[in-house]
Amino acid sequence: MALVLWGFTGLPDFGHYRGPYGKLLAKVAVPERKATDIVGSTTFDYRGFDTLGEEMILFTAALGLVVLLREQRGEQEDEGEAEDDEEGEAGREHRTSDALRIFGLGLVGPTVVLGVYIVTHGHLTPGGGFQGGVILATALLIVYLAGRYAAMRKVSPVPLLEAGEAGGATAFTLLGLGGLIIAGVYMKNFIDPGTQGSLLSGGFIPLLNIAVGLEVAGAFSLAFQEFLDQTILLRGDGGHE
Repeated sequence: MALVLWGFTGLPDFGHYRGPYGKLLAKVAVPERKATDIVGSTTFDYRGFDTLGEEMILFTAALGLVVLLREQRGEQEDEGEAEDDEEGEAGREHRTSDALRIFGLGLVGPTVVLGVYIVTHGHLTPGGGFQGGVILATALLIVYLAGRYAAMRKVSPVPLLEAGEAGGATAFTLLGLGGLIIAGVYMKNFIDPGTQGSLLSGGFIPLLNIAVGLEVAGAFSLAFQEFLDQTILLRGDGGHE
């Protein structure tokens, strides 16, 4: 605690920012990249290689989670659970009121639209692939909260989620490789930045946002499903609450 308090004493006064790189980016990012969200330009362009490392950390963490939990219950048991869930969660459906189901399911569409908007406009407004991906994964969780686990499994099959996560990580890596092939530097923006304020501005930043959105949505959705599977397995009642 004493070290933390001592560290606070070294902070600059309010309104006296000491970050030279931040000041530099504030001046050059928008004119150079034509993307009005400087945070997006910094994350996916100026320090894009660092973001690639963060992508791989998330990918590896989700992969490790899936491997560990599936090893515990076994793939064959997993297939059997799907049928058990259909019957077992009938009781849960009865305990969920119609008003809650209608309200929850009504939120799914707007949540998906909001997630897609946050991902595709990440270079123009605050947001981007990380934030939008989490919102998209939340839409699947709402399906479970408003209805049944079996319904969530139907609208988000595991192979599709796995493909989304792996496809997003692969796309991010390949876009970086495109910079190396076309511009001579890995993760260098090699697409014309376009017109400032346009949806197609920012060069390859919107594409990187989409790649990250796919991976984050896939990774979080897989984690939700694996933890719910594990909960059902530990209860040993096929999904009854």
